[in-house]
Amino acid sequence: MLKTIMSGVLLTLATVSMASADMVLRFAEGSPNRGSRAEAVEHFIEDIRKLSDGKLKVDMHWGGALLDYKTVTDGVSRGTADMGTMLAAYNPQKLKALTIGDVPVGSSDPWVGTRAMYELMTTNKVLQELLARQDLIYLTGYSSTGVQFECGGGNSIRIVDDIKGKRIRAIANYAKVLDELGASLVNVTAGDFYQALDTGLVDCSASYLYTIRTLKTFEVIDNVTLVNWGQINGFATLMNLYTWEDLSKEEQAIMREAGSNAIDYAAKLQIEEMDLVVEGLRTGSIGKKIPVYEMAEEERAKLEKAAEKYARDWIDSVNKDGVDGQKIWDEYQALLAKYEQERDTNGYPWAR
Repeated sequence: MLKTIMSGVLLTLATVSMASADMVLRFAEGSPNRGSRAEAVEHFIEDIRKLSDGKLKVDMHWGGALLDYKTVTDGVSRGTADMGTMLAAYNPQKLKALTIGDVPVGSSDPWVGTRAMYELMTTNKVLQELLARQDLIYLTGYSSTGVQFECGGGNSIRIVDDIKGKRIRAIANYAKVLDELGASLVNVTAGDFYQALDTGLVDCSASYLYTIRTLKTFEVIDNVTLVNWGQINGFATLMNLYTWEDLSKEEQAIMREAGSNAIDYAAKLQIEEMDLVVEGLRTGSIGKKIPVYEMAEEERAKLEKAAEKYARDWIDSVNKDGVDGQKIWDEYQALLAKYEQERDTNGYPWAR
């Protein structure tokens, strides 16, 4: 009997060891497998595999095949997927910790924004607790990059007064600001934006340089105005908390290292893509020559002024959860300033 029991114990231990040696994590991604951000996600996945010597593998589900952006928060919380990419704008109550990244700020640099968010979300115990209440933990983040205006149908936005009366597609707090400035907001997803522009359903979009080539909107727009207004950083890959706790300390450290590496990799790709798109629009090498304007700094300052109150709104919203929202906001602003200074002093990490 003793031999039988010992054999059973050894068999169980062997089975656990085999499972640990070949752990497969289901990853739900709402976007298709193309473009610079998709490349960054693939790099993150490959980094996990390499750092773990193949012990951690990822079963990837692209384009909302497993969970889309509207369902991924609940899906990962419940364990349908082990991790997934989430936009706080789709589930602001459950992802309240992440919504701090959607408040328009002065910096539009994707490396500065995502590096500041990464440090904030991996060190601030209060924000970690807010996510833990939803059975989630932060792994890595992404940036929308700065908001620009792309317009079709003979429309353009060169100054703030041009916003009034325009049918504009925008999201998160940027939509609220534009609404207050007189825009007529149109609820159109990124995937439907091309057709909306082509048919005249929308006049302009508050969108991003890196999506112009991905969505091929250069085919249906007349001009682009560079605004470099804030950025959306409430955009991250999160993991189911219980899956995270099942990982060993070594495996958790690997996930953290891969997440940090992904910040620099994604930002590098986006910055390079932005430069290529602007040049491509001006020369026509992107597929079509499009006029590119630059909004005057005093006009951009008007947008930032109009957005200031949304910082107060975020602070008040988390105060209701019994935490010090002002303290967290000040920490976030200090981190943005820290990485602005690091970039200005030392350059980007990949160029050092």
